[in-house]
Amino acid sequence: PVPASHSRSLPPKGWQKEPKMPHSFGYRSRTRHLFQQPFRAKGPVHLSKYLTTYKLGSLVDVKVNPSIHRGLPHKVYQGRTGLVWNVTKRAVGVQLNKKVGNRVIQKRIHVRIEHVQPSRCREDHLKRVAKNEEIKAAETKGAAKVPLKRIPGQPKPGKFAHAKRAEIETVVPMRFEILA
Repeated sequence: PVPASHSRSLPPKGWQKEPKMPHSFGYRSRTRHLFQQPFRAKGPVHLSKYLTTYKLGSLVDVKVNPSIHRGLPHKVYQGRTGLVWNVTKRAVGVQLNKKVGNRVIQKRIHVRIEHVQPSRCREDHLKRVAKNEEIKAAETKGAAKVPLKRIPGQPKPGKFAHAKRAEIETVVPMRFEILA
């Protein structure tokens, strides 16, 4: 017989502990879809990625390449745009904003070249500036004055719909009849 002191520690017959998933809080945890490469964009890193020139003050987007494990930024910075503050042999220093609680902190991280790309966030702004400069140059030569400010989409002008003269037809459902 089992002593009384041991009987309390043994589980009842047929009892099994519920299986639980282990808690993992690793550096790349919960990045199964976040770091995934797009369809038909997998494979080795292209040479153009290494030949891209980054200058101090240029804007870059952090976009992780999961096949390169070195110099990998934390998942918090995925998709962020930052300013280059340092350039080294194989990496760039990027200054980013990170929201912590109710405040925004400026963080400086070093990211390997494979995980950054030149940002296109200012392309539209620079195109608009160049277009405005052309308009200003035309105005000085004597062209009509054009407002340079962006205007939100205006409502479309009203129209009259002209219908052909026809009899008014009332549409009603057909009467149900049992076909014999």
